[in-house]
Amino acid sequence: MIFYFSGTGNSLYAAKVIAEAQREQLVSIADEMDKKNNVFEYTLKEKELLGFVYPVYAWAPPKMVLNFIKQMKVSGGKPYVFSVCTCGDEEGKTTKVLGKVLSKKDMVLDSAYSMQMPNNYIVGFDVDSKGVEKEKLQKAEEKLENINVALTKRQSDVFDIIEGKMATLKTVVVNPLFNWFGMDTKKFYATDVCTGCGLCEKVCLVHTIKVKEKPVWGKDCTQCLACINRCPVHAIQYGKGTIHKGRYIHPDLR
Repeated sequence: MIFYFSGTGNSLYAAKVIAEAQREQLVSIADEMDKKNNVFEYTLKEKELLGFVYPVYAWAPPKMVLNFIKQMKVSGGKPYVFSVCTCGDEEGKTTKVLGKVLSKKDMVLDSAYSMQMPNNYIVGFDVDSKGVEKEKLQKAEEKLENINVALTKRQSDVFDIIEGKMATLKTVVVNPLFNWFGMDTKKFYATDVCTGCGLCEKVCLVHTIKVKEKPVWGKDCTQCLACINRCPVHAIQYGKGTIHKGRYIHPDLR
């Protein structure tokens, strides 16, 4: 069973490739969290794959991913647990954070991987050049092949991750600041080129967007930036910093 969280398609694509190769069920964490009964119980067989595929948000897993794991209950045999996090460059201590949450549910990571993918966080950076984007996608394909080999063999203690410099500082200091200040929706707005198509409302993972001629944002946000990056006419902006920046979604979503 492969659980994924994705805003612009990088993690979704990685999860799909793994799920197809391993013949495993693919489950959206956002869809699971939408369930009204808040019961997240799963029965797995011995050595069955239990995977978590998600993007890195300010050098840690998205809060929704962590909240989901905290609430889930796994019964049956002992699964083979792995994670894949997608990042623009580095993950910091993302895998360590995920591992701590899993340990409280009596689960231990057998393997973990961080995979560089094209940048989509245009609030802080611009998108990669087309050349860099192409190179990252090609290398991601190679890494997914290696990941599937390791998963098929159920290899243990494989931690192919990219922590980067000052990893602890970024995860311990910057991430809490991001979660505290970076989720503000007040800076989101749509320009006059907005067509009111409603796609932003459809792709919002926390259902905070309602389209009334133009989109209106509520208070909830994960900063996945699906609304900005997937707007077909580039009408959505976040303050002034995104106006002249590019947009990115994984080619599989186009």
